[in-house]
Amino acid sequence: MTYEVVEVGQVHGVRPDVGVWHLHPLPGEPHAGVTTVAPAPVENLVALEIPLRLYRVEIRTTSAQQLVTVIEILSPVNKRPSHEAYLAYQRKRRDLLRSEVHLLEIDLLRGGERPPLERPVPPASYYIMLSRAERRPTVEVWPIQLTDRLPVLPVPLLEPDPDVPCDLGVTVASVYERGAYASQIDYGQPPPPLP
Repeated sequence: MTYEVVEVGQVHGVRPDVGVWHLHPLPGEPHAGVTTVAPAPVENLVALEIPLRLYRVEIRTTSAQQLVTVIEILSPVNKRPSHEAYLAYQRKRRDLLRSEVHLLEIDLLRGGERPPLERPVPPASYYIMLSRAERRPTVEVWPIQLTDRLPVLPVPLLEPDPDVPCDLGVTVASVYERGAYASQIDYGQPPPPLP
């Protein structure tokens, strides 16, 4: 009887995506102690860096594909000054803030350097910032504590259309379920230190 073990690679660390071990030889395979000659290798190249893909949500008009609102969900590299993606994000953010496009930034990361604002805001674990094109440089900021419910956010459209509500709590719950994070996160481990 052949027994196979299939292993799915871990999220953190460098391991193969899937590994299969045969503990007993399959029919047609050489038995233990029998040597076989491998075919000659073929030279190739390996990518030393995997391209980083960051996504955003864009709201455009259907007729002319005019960009109306950009929703940015900040990733750890957006908040790490030593990473090249940090500077790229700062440039993109600056360009959006100088345009006629609304910008909604969702920062659900406790670590890293937050996007700059002119004045201090109340301390919180998470922040959401909405910059409406017609109200700049004034922005709306939602400081959110760990114990707070995630808010229903207004997503601005073009006048005269009203804002569209986006229930952030429902959205995060949906991403958590679709991403199968319940099976990837070990909730038996002690939680990270909280302020």
